Amino acid sequence: MIRIYLVLRIVAFIALIVFCLTGQTKKHEYSKRDKAFYADPALVNFVRPGLVIVINSAKISSDGAISVTYTLTDPSGLPLDAAGVTTPGEVSLTYIASYIPKGQTQYVAYTVGQATGPVLGTITRPSFETGGGTVTSAGSGEYQYTFLAQAPAGFDPTVTTTVGVVGSRDLTSFNLGTSYAGNTLNFVPNGAAVTVTRDVIRTASCNTCHDQLVFHGGHAVGLEQCVLCHQPQNADPTSGNTLDLKVMAHKIHMGSQLPSVIGTPTTPGVPYIIYGYMNSPNDFSAVVDPADPRRCAVCHSQTASPTPGTGVAPGTAPTAVPKQAKAFLTNSSRAACGACHDDVNFATGANHAGGFQTNDGQCMNCHIPQGQTPFDASIMGAHVVPNDTPATYPQNPDTLISSIVVTITGITNTKAGQKPVVAFTVKDLNGNVILLNDPTLDGLKFTMAGPTSDYGYTSFGSDVTTPGYVAEDGTQGTCDASGNCKYTFQHAIPASATGTYAIGVESVRLENVIPKTNAAQEVSSGAPNQVSYFSVDGSAVQPRRTVVAETNCNQCHVNLTEHGNRRNNPEYCVLCHNPSNTDISKRPAGQTPQTINMAVMVHRIHNGVNAAADGPKNPFIVDTTDFSGVLYPAFGPNGSSNYMQNCSMCHVNGSESNLPLGLNQVMDPQGWINPVQSISSACSGCHVSKAEASHFAANGGDPATSALGEACTVCHASGAQFAVDAVHAQ
Repeated sequence: MIRIYLVLRIVAFIALIVFCLTGQTKKHEYSKRDKAFYADPALVNFVRPGLVIVINSAKISSDGAISVTYTLTDPSGLPLDAAGVTTPGEVSLTYIASYIPKGQTQYVAYTVGQATGPVLGTITRPSFETGGGTVTSAGSGEYQYTFLAQAPAGFDPTVTTTVGVVGSRDLTSFNLGTSYAGNTLNFVPNGAAVTVTRDVIRTASCNTCHDQLVFHGGHAVGLEQCVLCHQPQNADPTSGNTLDLKVMAHKIHMGSQLPSVIGTPTTPGVPYIIYGYMNSPNDFSAVVDPADPRRCAVCHSQTASPTPGTGVAPGTAPTAVPKQAKAFLTNSSRAACGACHDDVNFATGANHAGGFQTNDGQCMNCHIPQGQTPFDASIMGAHVVPNDTPATYPQNPDTLISSIVVTITGITNTKAGQKPVVAFTVKDLNGNVILLNDPTLDGLKFTMAGPTSDYGYTSFGSDVTTPGYVAEDGTQGTCDASGNCKYTFQHAIPASATGTYAIGVESVRLENVIPKTNAAQEVSSGAPNQVSYFSVDGSAVQPRRTVVAETNCNQCHVNLTEHGNRRNNPEYCVLCHNPSNTDISKRPAGQTPQTINMAVMVHRIHNGVNAAADGPKNPFIVDTTDFSGVLYPAFGPNGSSNYMQNCSMCHVNGSESNLPLGLNQVMDPQGWINPVQSISSACSGCHVSKAEASHFAANGGDPATSALGEACTVCHASGAQFAVDAVHAQ
């Protein structure tokens, strides 16, 4: 009995030691977006890729010396040597210091530099220090930096001061890329509590579309650092444009919609250009905001996000709604509003219904946060996107559209050779029945396609000209007194059909908002596209594979609608945008049609500028729309734009790595290979050059030269040497 007791005590002691050691050596888990996820574990254990900067404290001495103490660690919390001697990878650092003067809301920089340009000459503007100050090490990854810049004599020690530390850890020699990090800390030099902050928009809001907000080659990470320099003190001396963030950001996101860019019949437009590093021009005149710039709350988020200025590592800070989240509603200014409405001259009153304004004091008299009706002069009302009216003004149902919801409640007659019967309802958002002959109903269409294993090559009859699908007019259905409707398809499921087929629905309602007033207008509201699946041969129902999610699309687009607001769900879009379809029905006679297969089209649209620069066979034009100028909003880890490597921004379930081997060939009349095999087609959406097409052809992408099909999975399947997820990692 004593022996058993001793054995149990020893086992428990060993378990305790193992638990403690495990806790002490807990390793950071890398995601599939990181090169470290795919690297040799021994190399990763040695290098410990990644960078975390925690600001511990900051101070300004009585003689104006500014200093900051910070710690550099890897993601597991182990200290790093900035010089890269005792730990792998040198860490390059930049430093910023700014303050908010008493009674003001924006920063003024302590760290400044000079810039020269033809319009403004030589000016002093905010900058960051990449050295010049004094760095001392306290060991264990802790450092103190004393700025070269100093607070001037008589500086105010009672105001909020913010320091920022930004770093990059170079691990390229280990093929592990470069890690970037940054952090800020708010403090009051006399030791008092911080009560004044600049907290209007946070990085989390920007990253819903930009993915990772980084600028200046990795020297500025996150919006909390951007505001330290991009304030009224800052300007571009070459163009003369202000670099104040509230102006610059509005103008960039308005881009192609700026009145100054569009011009007038008598005055040509002027490009909106900012000159950056080495005087390189950055022309934002072609920018189209995927969310629509009228949706102010996309950036001015009213929901929780990480609290800036805490000195805590990103991702671990507490959450709260930004303190000045409603500033855009309660603090109107000529600078902010005039950034988008740049045809308004506040000094003369030109193009301003309120006349001339010599200061911002009168703005809120007319531009209250929100009125009772949409499209009024209130800030919310003036920025209403018509399709958003029900969500924006639910308190006044007499003035807004009631919207529309079409619900498929069942499908019968679903065997091969039969004509399906669709049971459905049409209602508004309040559950009221909308009749099929309602004059506001602008059509109702049911679309049938199949099999779900891959759409595109099924014929629904010799009279059907739409490739791979058939669409019919659902308003020809019949309804009972309770609004329960049925529609019988005029075309049958092919007699030879097998597997699972799909029927989806689209509809639009047109209504007049605020009729008999000067704000009256007709708005359209599209029904959510529901797709229902059914077996045609008794086999188990297999819905079409899910590649992307509508919620992912709406991270950027907010409310993605196409074709006159009729189509809004990728699950429905693929019924028509299938491998056999092109834009031939919209092309003038004699012109070569363009593929509109979803995999090619969406990649090529989002790849816009990159695809045009990489030398495709033809610019990507669908119908008459040229997508060569599309600027994809995601940023690379060093701040590079049009960064296409984070496939998970759109894809779900790892679908970007599940190569579509053996699916239908894709018609691509303007492509290098036509028809082209399924994997090569999807990849050619981004990889558009002739050399890359040759690679596809050499590995079975050209059906005309390969009877064996594609060999892409040998090298690019998950786990292979050049797996899709691995080569897109950063």
